[in-house]
Amino acid sequence: FIVILICGGFLWHGALRLRPDQDRSFPFTLMDYGHHQGAYDRSQLVLSVIDGLDVRVPHAHFLECGYPDARRFLLSRRTLARGARLQEESADSAPDLGPDSGSDPRPFWISSGTCLGWLRQCGVISYSRDVDIGIFIRDFRPDLVQALTRAGLRLKHRFGKVGDSLELSFVLDDVKLDIFFFYEDGDVTWNGGTQARTGRKFKYVFPCFSLCWTEFLELKVRVPCQTLDYVRANYGDGWSVPTATWDWKTSPSNVMDNGVWPADQWDELIQVF
Repeated sequence: FIVILICGGFLWHGALRLRPDQDRSFPFTLMDYGHHQGAYDRSQLVLSVIDGLDVRVPHAHFLECGYPDARRFLLSRRTLARGARLQEESADSAPDLGPDSGSDPRPFWISSGTCLGWLRQCGVISYSRDVDIGIFIRDFRPDLVQALTRAGLRLKHRFGKVGDSLELSFVLDDVKLDIFFFYEDGDVTWNGGTQARTGRKFKYVFPCFSLCWTEFLELKVRVPCQTLDYVRANYGDGWSVPTATWDWKTSPSNVMDNGVWPADQWDELIQVF
């Protein structure tokens, strides 16, 4: 039996554990359900056939952050509280962002420093004032800014365009929400960055990844399933060692120069509010 718990407003279960001498040929081993932890909304049920019977089972892969290592870090309660509020505001607004009816209503995942904090210490990095999320560019909708503005966030900047290096930044209180749009290109995925003062463009390259569910600040959110590969691409093999000195243009392991925006397009592609 798998016990399902109500956790943080969603349903959760642990992974199925079998004894080494136990027969592993029963029907559950033929399904994804039970092999991993799962987290899902009540409506996320998939029709399956077990011994000729039609049954509905939950289907959503759940990942835990690094709880044992998290005890080594002292988190700022003030930053945690405000980071949680900002993450919650973006999560509450996300149902407005789905590109089509019936699509994933929350197509974003925690990215960059927020993903690092989740993996390394199960929370917000205490000296960070940013919350970072990623969205595939295919899930972009023109009303995204309006949806987050209605939730109380203020647009701080908009860089790039839908076809190249789009990036949005919002502010709530003194915490910033950065939204990075990811572009799929063969066997890699990348997001862009722009230096407002010079118009320089940067590209951050990641191996392709899929998305899993997790719990972050008591919210059910997505995270790259290949989390360690994702974080290592961005922060290198020293990702587990905290550093308060970070230059987004030179420090990431996966940053590449990507040219310069044409000066006659700056008014459209480099907007600071």
